[in-house]
Amino acid sequence: MALTKKQKEDIQQVIAVSLRNKFQRYTPESDAKPFHYRLLGKDRMALFSFIQSLNTTFGTSIFEPVAKSMALLQHADALTQQTVENRISSEAHLTIQNIMDGLSTATINPNKPKETQLIKNVCQKGEMKLVKPTKVDLKVIGHDGTIYLIDIKTAKPNSGEFKGFKRTLLEWLAASLASNPNVKMQTLIAIPYNPYTPRPYARWTMCGMLDLQHELKVADEFWDFLGGAGAYMELLACVEKVG
Repeated sequence: MALTKKQKEDIQQVIAVSLRNKFQRYTPESDAKPFHYRLLGKDRMALFSFIQSLNTTFGTSIFEPVAKSMALLQHADALTQQTVENRISSEAHLTIQNIMDGLSTATINPNKPKETQLIKNVCQKGEMKLVKPTKVDLKVIGHDGTIYLIDIKTAKPNSGEFKGFKRTLLEWLAASLASNPNVKMQTLIAIPYNPYTPRPYARWTMCGMLDLQHELKVADEFWDFLGGAGAYMELLACVEKVG
């Protein structure tokens, strides 16, 4: 479904405001770079420094507010930087560890529906332990009541981070189910764009950690999920216009 003119204008405004906020908060690095200055000049180095800073914070500065704005077009609600429940049952903790051990040794394959059921079966069994889960970048609530907890990642995460990503998704699930075993929930990793275009995004296939069908949304899969079919290309047009 194509975005209306008003929706496009609203998204462009979110992008523009996010960038202005970034400009206002930006403080250049004070360390001297005598070789860089002589090679490129201070003005170019200042621009380069800002672009580096923007790349580092693109997720929170741009992607999160834009994703929230776009999700509100198609879903019941959307929130950024949310916390989940802070308790996980000891049996769920053990189940998560068994899943992680199996994936790490390649004795099992990622299967999110099965993993979800395993955790749900024990989500309130044993001692309830306090935990400190990672904050949720984007929480989307569908019109059918389904809750989507989304972790927005850089386009090329390091291979050593894959295990942590998977554990975060499982812990979000276990903590939420501990509070409400009947909640309808999906926990996801989102990659805002595919740096390998036109080739498929293949970085995860070697890791054996994520269920690619149920836990990963890349580029148009992510933005079209939030804003409807065609939202990704329309978002790129909005970004170009603001630029």
